[in-house]
Amino acid sequence: MSSATSTTALPSGLGVLTTFPDVLFIPELIFGGLVWILVASSKVPDAMLQGWVMFVSVFCFVMTTILLCLYMGGVHGGSSSWTTLDVICHETAALFYLSAAVLEAYFTYAISGGTLVPAIMTIYQENVAAVVFAFLATLMYVIHKVFSLLRWKSS
Repeated sequence: MSSATSTTALPSGLGVLTTFPDVLFIPELIFGGLVWILVASSKVPDAMLQGWVMFVSVFCFVMTTILLCLYMGGVHGGSSSWTTLDVICHETAALFYLSAAVLEAYFTYAISGGTLVPAIMTIYQENVAAVVFAFLATLMYVIHKVFSLLRWKSS
């Protein structure tokens, strides 16, 4: 794998899957998809809170998929404005996912109450898993953002 600081241009084609930080697209999609699935499959006692988490997971999943497809298709053509777009997209996704992960963690803590009856235990376990994957997705987006910023600064 090549270093993000050794190359200033965005890769294209299958090179996207072999360069750092662009290889982070894959775990971002996996963790984001898992958050999406877990939140969608759980019962929603608080629609407003869960709605934001759902919006963030779907929005970031679609945005990441589109960026990955555009980079693999070579649409960027080596333009430096695409490195700026890369930074903006990953900064937005990192902030969105951080807010969603914190809200999901708060919601999970709130439903735990004290004693968990079996019906709530399933919801609780799904939400704990969603919290873990939301924080992992946040971490992936933050790492991607930092290395995208380094690439942007060197371009």
